[in-house]
Amino acid sequence: MTPRYRIHQVKLSLQESTADLPKKILKKLGNRDYILTDVEIVKESIDARDKKDIKKVYSVDFSVVTRQRPRDYIRIRTGGKTGVEEAPDMTYIEVPCGEQVLTHRPVIIGFGPCGMFAGLTLARRGLKPLIIERGAPIEKRVADVEKFWAEGILNPESNVQFGEGGAGTFSDGKLTTGIKDPRIRRVLSDFVRAGADPDILYKQRAHIGTDVLRTVVKNIREEIIRLGGEVRFNTRFVEVKTKDKCVKSIVVVKEGKEEEIFTEDVVLAIGHSARDTFRYLAGRGIKMQQKPFSIGVRIEHPQSLIDRAQYGEGASQLSPADYKLSHHCTNGRGVYTFCMCPGGEVVVASSQEGGVVTNGMSNRARNSGTANSGLLVDVRCEDFGSPSPLAGIEFQEKYEKLAFSLGGGNYQAPKTTWAEFRDDKDAAAAVIGSLPEFAVESIREAMPHLGRKLSGFDDDRAVLTAVETRSSSPVRFARNENMEGTFGGFYPAGEGTGYAGGIMSAACDGIKVAEKIISKYQA
Repeated sequence: MTPRYRIHQVKLSLQESTADLPKKILKKLGNRDYILTDVEIVKESIDARDKKDIKKVYSVDFSVVTRQRPRDYIRIRTGGKTGVEEAPDMTYIEVPCGEQVLTHRPVIIGFGPCGMFAGLTLARRGLKPLIIERGAPIEKRVADVEKFWAEGILNPESNVQFGEGGAGTFSDGKLTTGIKDPRIRRVLSDFVRAGADPDILYKQRAHIGTDVLRTVVKNIREEIIRLGGEVRFNTRFVEVKTKDKCVKSIVVVKEGKEEEIFTEDVVLAIGHSARDTFRYLAGRGIKMQQKPFSIGVRIEHPQSLIDRAQYGEGASQLSPADYKLSHHCTNGRGVYTFCMCPGGEVVVASSQEGGVVTNGMSNRARNSGTANSGLLVDVRCEDFGSPSPLAGIEFQEKYEKLAFSLGGGNYQAPKTTWAEFRDDKDAAAAVIGSLPEFAVESIREAMPHLGRKLSGFDDDRAVLTAVETRSSSPVRFARNENMEGTFGGFYPAGEGTGYAGGIMSAACDGIKVAEKIISKYQA
């Protein structure tokens, strides 16, 4: 095996290019006879602590030959002052197959990141999954969403939340995650194969962009089908049937017609907005519990303000800047920014009639000129006012309905400025009325502190749009060590069931569940 090495903290000025990396690494190694080969950037970040001397910082993998023997790879010393280490093997390791004979193909409910990568993983191993998606394929879904934004006509089954690619398709397509999982590289590589820019493999805060995501999700769908899988759109899951405490079949509805599909393995990858499904499953006896989440607004600034605050005079030479801020309030609540979209826009992301919920999204170029993020406040289970596992959903619905009504009843989200919100002006009444009192109090306390952390964040003209309620699922399903839920062969997975928090963690959870299914059956 060819020896591979990794080195961190290789710095370039803004005037230097990545072509200069080998020269920088050789200087660190201190050996003029070395020649670097197979150089691969594995991480890129920005060090802007000194705004007069901003650096691009890299971690790089490479192999080494010598000038005397340019065809023979050599081993070099690791550790010491150079900081060189053995490069980790990032190859995805396939799980071994099991002993059972597959009687019916696995069924996946939901075609967001979790369901998509569960399906792709199963299809690659020859299990030919059937994927059920209540929403439309991406081509039709985009038309439905654009009609909603233009005319206020909501399709409850095909919208920003439901349809091919899930809620992440109408977002920034951010690929940041706090999890440490060897499957991450697999997910990123699959996105690149499906059409995403290769820079997502190493950018510190990588993103695909909602415009590119539309092509990516379609290509992944076509790959699943090529491998023998099937994807059925506009098909809604309505019932699970069991025998001896194990899954026997599910019932779906399409165009008013019911169909029973026999299967022993169901992946529940429904996302956090399938509230009718949550209610059915709770009534069916599926074990779940309340989970804390957050509520707040979307906050917008000129992107140039954020760029100057983060990069100073170097802003013009760098991509649009982002931020991540938080404050712990005297009332014990946490206030934090979430899902920051540089060069993006705030959108209404409703999926239920009579409710308004907001989100942020941006295209690959991030060139709208406006920055936005969620400005959220912790919601605790005791805030729900009920022991029901569905009480968090009812809490969300309450404030989404208020935002709909106070916004004029036509799916226009209430807006105001920070100054109006802070000073309790009449112009802010609709936004304030769309939030619980503790959230209003917490945001008012936190904003000046956040403004000290990021200059201009508390500018009087910053725009607040209500209401953001769906940063995470308000429920968590029971799941054992085999990732099965209440019934054998029933696999709650991804963000909606409480096991992920974004595109990457949801995709990884989908792969993990697929691995459990693969490990049961013969190839």
